[in-house]
Amino acid sequence: MKLTPPVRINDSIELAVDALSSEGHGIGRVAGYAVFVEGALPGERVLCRITKAGSTYAEAKLVRILAPSDARVTPRCEHAGVCGGCGLQHMAYEAQLAAKRERVVSALERIGGIERPNVGEVVGMADAWRYRNKASFPACAGEFAVELGCFERNSNRVIGIDDCAIQCERSLEVLRAVRRWARECAIVAYDPVSGGGELRHVVTRTTSLGETAVVVVTAQELRQGEALVARLVADVPGVTSVVSNINRARSSVILGERFRTLYGAPYTHERILGSDFDVSAPSFLQVNHAQTEKLYAHAMSLLQPHGDELVYDAYCGIGTLSVALAKRVGRVVGIECVEAAVADARRNAKKNGAANAEFYCGLVEEKLPQLLAKGMLPDAIVLDPPRKGCERAAIEAIACSSARSIVYISCNPSTLARDCKHLRQAGYDIVCAQPFDMFPHTTHVESVILLSRAGR
Repeated sequence: MKLTPPVRINDSIELAVDALSSEGHGIGRVAGYAVFVEGALPGERVLCRITKAGSTYAEAKLVRILAPSDARVTPRCEHAGVCGGCGLQHMAYEAQLAAKRERVVSALERIGGIERPNVGEVVGMADAWRYRNKASFPACAGEFAVELGCFERNSNRVIGIDDCAIQCERSLEVLRAVRRWARECAIVAYDPVSGGGELRHVVTRTTSLGETAVVVVTAQELRQGEALVARLVADVPGVTSVVSNINRARSSVILGERFRTLYGAPYTHERILGSDFDVSAPSFLQVNHAQTEKLYAHAMSLLQPHGDELVYDAYCGIGTLSVALAKRVGRVVGIECVEAAVADARRNAKKNGAANAEFYCGLVEEKLPQLLAKGMLPDAIVLDPPRKGCERAAIEAIACSSARSIVYISCNPSTLARDCKHLRQAGYDIVCAQPFDMFPHTTHVESVILLSRAGR
């Protein structure tokens, strides 16, 4: 029988907020019925207006804060609350860390079925601003000319910006330079509705070594490429790579398949845990360098290698962890489905003298069973899958691999807990979980979990 909710659309209600959702919305209850209020914090009493009322929960718009939380602070960024990039700037940083730990604990308990999981305090940042080393700025038609910025929260509408409190300043210098070039050269912004126009996105990556790479994404062949390079080199110190990318697809996917280097090298250089890496435009790299080094060092410490092990690095990307592992174990096997990343990984292993690291291009759920069938049985496995987690076939292959330990790195507590549940059913125990704040002022949290064969 369908239940009648205790509230209706457009109702104005007072609500005591006692929890935070995974999307960063405050949660209160009316006779046990959950109401999600964007912008509200636990411990607050708010006036809100119901915008959606379903059989199990409602959504509401925050009208007024009647009693603020002690954790409420003034956001640093003028776009906070409008931009969809970071939704917790109104929450004190220590409170953010506590909420993120609780999210990991809750997922492991509810989804993973683990009682009282051993979860450490979140490793945060001393300075939680200007940490992002990669940005993707969408283009739109502004009031007078091309504008670049970010997407409005819960919308595809682009907001023009000059600053972003979590982005590296060099990325913002690129935004301003490309916008200046586009206006000087009469470049037209892409229209996702009609499919007309040219400029779609500007993607930047900065490194701890002072390099800056720029990818300009257009819906057709790039015009005024020489002028673009000249503007970037003149306005942004440290630009070492300018790449043109063509994406004709009528979709929200940012990058197309065609890349052409206009200036410098097709990749940038980064240094992680003392090793040097080439990173090409389509390859993945963590966006927070300082926290990445902390996370990778912790993951390495959990493995406790003896020097002769075979370790799989699944979803290995450009080989950042593979190269670090190769210094401490007998042999490393990396698996990655992005061809450009595999090419980067092989080049990175060679330049760092990691002759005992080898890489295979393919889906983990397909390639791992093939390698195991050849007798390549690992002592340990490192996993760092995308947000959707591992495919069930990959989990089943891992369970059959006889690996004594698994280090699982995840940016999604829900899929992490789901996969851990399957691994526990296959005979692994969860030893410990350590969250890291890779994305301050957002709801996201990265976790590293150690699983060990039961009885080992």
